[in-house]
Amino acid sequence: MSADPVPLIEVQQVTRRYALARQGLWEPRRQLTALDQVSLTVHAGRTLGVVGESGSGKSTLTRCLLGLEPVDGGRILYRGQDIAVHDARGRRGHTARMQVVFQDPNASMNPRMSVHDIIAEGMVIHQRELGLDGPARSAQVLELLGHVGLGRDHLHRYPHELSGGQRQRVCIARALALKPECLILDEPTSALDVSVQAQVLNLLHEMQQTFGLTYLFVSHDLAVVRYLCDDVVVLRGGKVVEGGPAEQVFTSPQDDYTRALIAAMPEVAF
Repeated sequence: MSADPVPLIEVQQVTRRYALARQGLWEPRRQLTALDQVSLTVHAGRTLGVVGESGSGKSTLTRCLLGLEPVDGGRILYRGQDIAVHDARGRRGHTARMQVVFQDPNASMNPRMSVHDIIAEGMVIHQRELGLDGPARSAQVLELLGHVGLGRDHLHRYPHELSGGQRQRVCIARALALKPECLILDEPTSALDVSVQAQVLNLLHEMQQTFGLTYLFVSHDLAVVRYLCDDVVVLRGGKVVEGGPAEQVFTSPQDDYTRALIAAMPEVAF
């Protein structure tokens, strides 16, 4: 009998609001509720897909998970510890354990840095914790490039010399450099064409098996989510409208909004 999955991240009744500009001098300041008592669990070694249209709260949730924005209510627990109460050292450790791969690899890389320096940057910042000198970092960079299907000849190239798929592979290698437990994948294939999407998705699946990673996969593309994810949460207007095992959600959706999203899903084979 298999053991019950272990919670790695628990989002408990999280609310996040933004103040809006006043419409008139004497009018009260209005607020936009981007997340409204959102609860979800990311289990260790599994992939949770967070889906929804633009404005559903996916990006706000990602920023809160990374500690880039505070929450106005509720808690985010990582291995049972509230990330909001970390001191500077604790936040540094949290950053190392949870890395992110962004939607647009071009925008997330410094065009003046080589592939070697892009991947090694985090290791330099966390040098005290990792204990890697220059030669050890370079060896680690080369090993990571091998894991993502690139080689020594890519080490000293710059982002503009790479294809879109190669740039995203470099971003995945960079995310793996600090040996994280969890990757937040923020629309990581939406800027790529379909054939390259398939390659990157297969790479992500392989990396999860190799390193025992946990993924939180944020996307509006339900075909990709169905292919990669074990569990799914559907957001609409900052609220969770449905969640559960992926096959259950896709074959027996309970909410009208989920049914509409699935009905509009294109048939894509990966």
